[in-house]
Amino acid sequence: MAPSATEEPGPMQLPVISKASTINASVLHGPRDLRLEQRSIEAPAPGELQISVTTTGICGSDVSYYKKFANGDLCACQPLSLGHESSGVVVAIGPLVSGFKLGDRVALEVGIPCGQCGICRKGRYNLCKKMRFRSSAKSFPHFQGTLQERINHPAIWCHKLPDSISFDAAALLEPLSVAIHAVNRAAPEPGSTALVLGAGTVGLLTAAMARQAGCSTVTIADVDQGRVDFAVSKGFATHGYVVPRPLHSSSSSSSLCSSIASGISTPLDGIATPGSTISFQSQLDSAKGLAADMISVAASTNPLLDDDEDDGVNITFECTGKEICMHTSLYATRPGGKVIMVGMGTPIQTLPLSVAHLREIDILGIFRYANTYATGIRVLCAQSSGAGFTLPNLDQMVTHRFKGLENAKGAFELASRTVDDDGNLVLKVVIDA
Repeated sequence: MAPSATEEPGPMQLPVISKASTINASVLHGPRDLRLEQRSIEAPAPGELQISVTTTGICGSDVSYYKKFANGDLCACQPLSLGHESSGVVVAIGPLVSGFKLGDRVALEVGIPCGQCGICRKGRYNLCKKMRFRSSAKSFPHFQGTLQERINHPAIWCHKLPDSISFDAAALLEPLSVAIHAVNRAAPEPGSTALVLGAGTVGLLTAAMARQAGCSTVTIADVDQGRVDFAVSKGFATHGYVVPRPLHSSSSSSSLCSSIASGISTPLDGIATPGSTISFQSQLDSAKGLAADMISVAASTNPLLDDDEDDGVNITFECTGKEICMHTSLYATRPGGKVIMVGMGTPIQTLPLSVAHLREIDILGIFRYANTYATGIRVLCAQSSGAGFTLPNLDQMVTHRFKGLENAKGAFELASRTVDDDGNLVLKVVIDA
């Protein structure tokens, strides 16, 4: 089925939930083996809400599971419903829940920590060892994702939405939370310069949040011209850099071009390593040259920038998870700056750490997010305020929409591409109930 126009679903009839019932679910059984099945769902337990899932965005990790039944080192070992970027409507309320009513519109925060360990008590619950995250194979039994008609979810991880936030934008609160967490870790000073590698969903949102946090220039780099153009024309970034495609695929630049592509956090085959056909030094030289080109983009158009702008940007957000992109990040960051590792991909990397050592570059990792949804909702509500920089309208990031769980397979196939059959940009694909 072809994707429908990007229009939000209309009002729904709320079912009366008082006992176990049967729902449809999209269930992955192996690589590209996606099936529509029926499951039984109980009435919500104490502390839970039952949510009728309205909109689910497809994430790069979902695509990885769909194609390989694995995401990085995490291999699924039982059927798994995918989906974790979701919004919906409260259709049933369990005992001991207050503050919600039937029909409330909510965004779902789908990582459930233990709430009791030292990490949780410090507020960094994203690092909880007992975290259960929907659509991830990390815990067993796997915590099933949101590509189901209805799910029971703890009320404390359901965030009420004002009417001004659409279901699409509410679903995008999940990747927006990653961006908020990344920028919080970076803690940019007003007027800082930033570089974002990868113009996928997370890269775009990270660039926008860096601007919202006060960065004066934000350059976004990607191999895809359409995504870079979108980022700049829609106001997510101030400058764009398209990684040039090499004339010969055997050159070291080709690995970098294929790396800075979509921000999808999966390992890339063929990355040059010491002893490979492409020498490690030539790979570093290529990364160094591209870093110089990237940081010159903003400097060449803004004569008011510091004289030492050629030394690099204050902060680089690496949103691809690829080794060679980390090389570029280190070379692109000025002395005393920061590299924020946002993308997750190549698990073992060989890095020129002397670059960071001698220039006192801080390398900071992030993993998902914590305490970000309330901030995200406030940022979205401020879009219409007109005061200073406000986040671009996230609804425009949804380029393709599929209706019904029965069409999930087509949605996943399209989400793994950068353009559709008509040559249109593919950015965020959503599945509506």
